This record gives sequence, C-alpha cells and structure tokens, in this order.
Amino acid sequence: MKSTVLGSVVFAALCAAGVAAVHAQGNSMSFFITSVGKGDGANLGGLAGADAHCATLAKAAGSSKTNWHAYLSTTGAGAVDARDRIGRGPWVNAKGVTVARNVDDLHTTKLSKEMLVNEKGALVNGSGDTPNTHDILTGSDTSGRYLSIGNTDSTCKNWTSNGEGSAMLGHHDGKGPPNATARHFTSWNAAHLSKSCSQPDLVATGGAGLFYCFAAD
Repeated sequence: MKSTVLGSVVFAALCAAGVAAVHAQGNSMSFFITSVGKGDGANLGGLAGADAHCATLAKAAGSSKTNWHAYLSTTGAGAVDARDRIGRGPWVNAKGVTVARNVDDLHTTKLSKEMLVNEKGALVNGSGDTPNTHDILTGSDTSGRYLSIGNTDSTCKNWTSNGEGSAMLGHHDGKGPPNATARHFTSWNAAHLSKSCSQPDLVATGGAGLFYCFAAD
C-alpha cells in the first residue's frame, strides 16, 4: 500500500514538473503560427485586428509577452513590410526552440515544420496531413517585404477583404507541388497567391486563414 501511495505521489510530482516546464517555455515564447484564424477569410480587421488576435492567443497560452505583431505586409499609401513589424529577435517557439536570431537570420535560414509550431506547441498540418493547412497569410516576398505586382492584390485589400482580391501565402512546411524545387513554391513566407480572400477559397487550396505572430518586445 505504501509503495502504491508513494508511486502516486511521485507521478503527481512529475506531472506537476512537466506542466511547470511547459508554462516556463510558454512564458518565453516569442513566435507562433496562430492555431486558428479569425474565421472570416483574409479579413483580419487590418493589421490592428491581426495583432490583437496574436495577443489574445498568446495570452491564453500563458505568454508573458505583450507586444505581439502579425507577420503581414500592406500595400498602397503607407505600405508596410512584414519584416519591419516584428522587432529584432531572437524568437523562440512554444517548445523553447530558437526559430531565428534576428531579422536577417529569419529570412535566410531554412525553417522547418517542426520549428514553426502554434502557440500551444502543436504542429500545424502540412502537405500530406488532413486537412492540409500549410498556406499561411503573409502578403510578402521571400525577404519579408510587400509585393508590387501591377494591379494584382497581394494583401486582400490590406487584410480587410473576405471575398475579392488575393493574398501572398507562405508554406510553413516548405513543401510545394509534386517535384517542386523553386523557392517560390516552398518558401515559408512567399509560395503563391490565394485563389481569393474568402474562407472557403483559402481552405480549398490548403489553408485556414492562419498567420505568423512575433513578439516585438
């Protein structure tokens, strides 16, 4: 009986330690992919709405960081580059793994699906998973700057459209069409344009309206 009780106590202590370790990692988290989008296609309520969504998810996950910014570019008057919104780094995921040391490192280092987890530390579905949700909203080129493609919309009207327009998407798992080798098919932040800005179209081509969040503090 004593050994059974002692075993239960030890098990409980180990579980508590595990939970504490997860919370410690979560508190230092400064990067994640949103576990859910806003549910209205690429209408995120502009940059402010996207930033607020990042902050809400981070807080629920136990992060101590408060200055969260979505990795999104905008175009037109007052255009913004995603790379200029996210601080200087380094950035750590929910598992305590360093994703990148600084902005240049972020845009030159090969990132993996295993590194680019959500705020809960869970893997985000990629190519080959059901459903595939590897299309991540960015509106950016591979350097993290806004795109100028003639009259083509690349930011879903600066993240306010849930219908007309399109957005540049990245592939967080680094995978593109079969036998794809070109970086513009496999880049984490610039793989291809979306079919439209609606939730059904984002889902149909392998997405869910997810985006990257970085702590700029």
